[in-house]
Amino acid sequence: MTCRPPDTPLRPIRTFGRTGGRALSARQQALVDHALPGLTVPVGEDGALDPHTLFDRTRPVCLEIGFGGGEHLIEQARRAPDTGFIGCEPFIEGMAKALTGVEENGLANVRLWMDDARLLMAALADRSVDQAYILFPDPWPKKKQQKRRLIQPDFLDALHRILSVGARVRFATDVASYADEALARFAKHGGFDWQAERAEDWRVRPADHVPTRYEAKRLGDCEPVWFDFRVQ
Repeated sequence: MTCRPPDTPLRPIRTFGRTGGRALSARQQALVDHALPGLTVPVGEDGALDPHTLFDRTRPVCLEIGFGGGEHLIEQARRAPDTGFIGCEPFIEGMAKALTGVEENGLANVRLWMDDARLLMAALADRSVDQAYILFPDPWPKKKQQKRRLIQPDFLDALHRILSVGARVRFATDVASYADEALARFAKHGGFDWQAERAEDWRVRPADHVPTRYEAKRLGDCEPVWFDFRVQ
């Protein structure tokens, strides 16, 4: 039996399934092999990395956690060249699609992380991120699986630590139980001010949202809900 060294931290419970899938095309594999290393966020000492230094000039930094096929990440980066975007996605197929989008659009304002987003968050400095998206995370719908849901108290603590005061957070889901649970946990945390003033604010897709193929599949059990928060 192999023992874990005493100074090796435990990885958090996985909030996503298997990261493997169909084989990549030759072009995608080349991008993973040759482009991804140069775009991967370098992590070092915990809590020390200022993400603004990853880009060629001072600009706001936006973090997208679990970008799926990358449509939202790439289009937001294309629309806002003066914002730096960091996209986290553990699945290699999604990462390959994002790399394709970066190459095709000539984007210089995207950096990537192909692993658990919480490992990256632990490396980021306090108050160093200006906006965050958490769009349709894995809902783990079965009761016994729900401990794997991303929105947990310790995750919200970590997210709050890295976000600047006044930063915006958008959470979206199409699973009713997750919507209820996530909203309750954001509210209980106390560091996130829900911006909704009327039902349309969470029922209607935000004007600046970029629809994705996942949304079009309608895999959830309710219409998508959109929770926008401001960090206190």
